[in-house]
Amino acid sequence: MLLHRTILKLAALAAALLLSCSDNRTPQPTHSPYEAGALPQLSCAPNLDGQIDSAELAPALDVPVHYLVSPSGVTRTVDLVGKVDAQGHQTWDFGADYVDDQVATIQATSLSGKWYGASFPGGTFAAPFDAGGTIEAVYAYSSAAITLLGLASRDPTGPNGQTLLVYDQPIALYRFPLKVGSSYVSVGTITGGTLHGLPYAGKDTYQIAVDLSGQVVLEAYTFTQALRVRTVVTTEPSAGQTIVTRQTSFLFECFGEIARATSQPNETSDDFTTAAELRRLGQ
Repeated sequence: MLLHRTILKLAALAAALLLSCSDNRTPQPTHSPYEAGALPQLSCAPNLDGQIDSAELAPALDVPVHYLVSPSGVTRTVDLVGKVDAQGHQTWDFGADYVDDQVATIQATSLSGKWYGASFPGGTFAAPFDAGGTIEAVYAYSSAAITLLGLASRDPTGPNGQTLLVYDQPIALYRFPLKVGSSYVSVGTITGGTLHGLPYAGKDTYQIAVDLSGQVVLEAYTFTQALRVRTVVTTEPSAGQTIVTRQTSFLFECFGEIARATSQPNETSDDFTTAAELRRLGQ
């Protein structure tokens, strides 16, 4: 009987412990369903409306952009005419892979702290003028246009000597909206300038025309509805030979310039086939 009562007591104790645990279990944690975070807002999104407005070509300061550029002194064969496919789509193919291409990093920066900043009171930003970045171009940006105010050497005491060229009036590079059929001429005069440490004066005439749109094929990207922009620059120094340079650029909404071919000096054809420099948006 003693054993039987002991077993019953143990059974009752076990039942009590079981009920106690059942009634006072620690709640298991619950988790809410996963919610995807919001995607980052793009500062500019192409709307493919056939034109480039000021907001679609606004400068982004301190954002590096990488271009594949032909080496200095090396020419490239280019096709600026392009092809029209069976559906009537204009296409330019700049997708060739050149093993000797070099990477140039182009970055718009503020004029704050630059040695030449005070010479361009209306300047908004600066960017490398040449692929090597030894000369910087100074621009002004507004809802009406991007204008070129002049040029200056990045280093005031560099090995090539100081350069400071300030136009008497801004050169309109891109008047908004940019669209097929846009064309204009801008003239800027330089007096009391310095070029590679030597006195300089002269006049630059920019003839700009947006004449066609179509698809541009690059090595890493393909862009639709890019605008072809023809620029002819006539440089007339007060002492020295006049030089004419032709440049064909392709611009796309929000990305800016995606490709550029620059002619050899005094080229006479807009559709030149030998480029002194070929520059393409790359990796």
